[in-house]
Amino acid sequence: MGDSIVQFSLIIGFYLASMGIGAFLSRFIRDADILFGFIKIEMFLGIIGAFSVPMCYLFFALSDSSGYQFFVLSLVTLIGTLTGFEIPLLTRILEDKTSFKENISDILTFDYIGALGATLLFPFFLLPFIGLYRSSLLFGLINILVACITLKIFSDQINVSRQKVQLTYLANILLAVLIGFMLVQTSNHIQQWNESIYKYPIIHTENSQYQKIDIAKNNSEFRLYLNGAIQFSSRDEYRYHEGLVHVPLSQLDSVHSVLVLGGGEGLAIREILKVPEVESITVVDIDPAVTMLARDNQLLSRLNQSAFDSPKVTVLHQDAFTYLKESEEIFDAIIIDLPDPSNESLARLYSDAFYKLCLRRLAVDGVLSTQATSPHLSTNAFWCINETLSKSGFDYTYPYSVYVPSFGNWGFVMAKRTPDFNSKLRDGIEYAYLEDESFNHLFYFSKDIRNPQVGVNNLDKPILLEYYLDHWQSLQGEKR
Repeated sequence: MGDSIVQFSLIIGFYLASMGIGAFLSRFIRDADILFGFIKIEMFLGIIGAFSVPMCYLFFALSDSSGYQFFVLSLVTLIGTLTGFEIPLLTRILEDKTSFKENISDILTFDYIGALGATLLFPFFLLPFIGLYRSSLLFGLINILVACITLKIFSDQINVSRQKVQLTYLANILLAVLIGFMLVQTSNHIQQWNESIYKYPIIHTENSQYQKIDIAKNNSEFRLYLNGAIQFSSRDEYRYHEGLVHVPLSQLDSVHSVLVLGGGEGLAIREILKVPEVESITVVDIDPAVTMLARDNQLLSRLNQSAFDSPKVTVLHQDAFTYLKESEEIFDAIIIDLPDPSNESLARLYSDAFYKLCLRRLAVDGVLSTQATSPHLSTNAFWCINETLSKSGFDYTYPYSVYVPSFGNWGFVMAKRTPDFNSKLRDGIEYAYLEDESFNHLFYFSKDIRNPQVGVNNLDKPILLEYYLDHWQSLQGEKR
């Protein structure tokens, strides 16, 4: 859905406003019906809460994304309105048992502590170990259980017929069975969902602490996706990684130490290891799940030629920004192979502050290269990265592009302090794509995508994100 700050603001704003609407509407529930009204609210929350994520997945798979924002905000509004009923109803239910002051104090205390518990539980346990789909079903089931327990404890105080109580019990049991069935079938449902939105069947899927990781395979080709965005295809990734690695390394007479930021799948490392004089490669990738998969998955380890087994390679699972701030090492080359700047956290890794930190870790005659999105599909984002590097202390920047069939024409930027430029590749390396005869052509851009007026991306105003999302929104509705 794009800009996460916008989405957080919309979701929280709509949710809190909807709670206010629910609190206002609670006054229309008569005191005589208050217990049964609370039970019905919990049932509706259970139904809608449990199936909210499955409904979002279904909407995404069957429709284009033009109405997705409206659909999500509608769900949030409905859930917020139902949640808004709870505290006023609980306060009225318990008003005869304690004083109003103690009553409202106890309810709000448990409500806020519960909110903190859920806030910590979701990112550190539920998302990485249970997943989004199961989490929504699980919490919906909890609401159904709350309705059942309330019905059991207060059955003699509920001002409805015995038949209605029994029917409500039966409805809750059926809902619990349905949700339980959905929990059991989650893996099958997610597999079907993945196959409906990805081009190839999914053979591996997991949720790490940081992202969703999928591998899709068809015959001899497989693809890695992070959070639904393709990272490479085994069919043509060599074009991308040769361009990312060997173009900048060709600018150095000698290269002994290389820093790789990102690249946890090991393919950039594979290319660097082809240069025999390289003595050390430091890889900084925040997600250990990716590097573990690259080591242990047979398809990936075969493709990266077991790069992580080389004694030259050191892997650090850190945030790249933090590493650059704290490290004292100097490198001959820095290779930046990070995901596209699709949110604020990633956009800051393309900022002037980030590139200035890179400059501090780079030898005076060293070279940096970074992937820079597509110069055709996200033209402004590509040139923004180039402009940001040029304003960050790199006196010479060299934007270039490589045609990768899975991605289209893909862009990179090479940056240096010194003006010397070598248009000849290193000898003694077997290249599958690059060659001296076409080297200079990599740096040519047609005039329709050449040097638009763009700003510098910085931490306070990540303008790169806006440029990138303009491209993303233009692709809404396309399947992967």
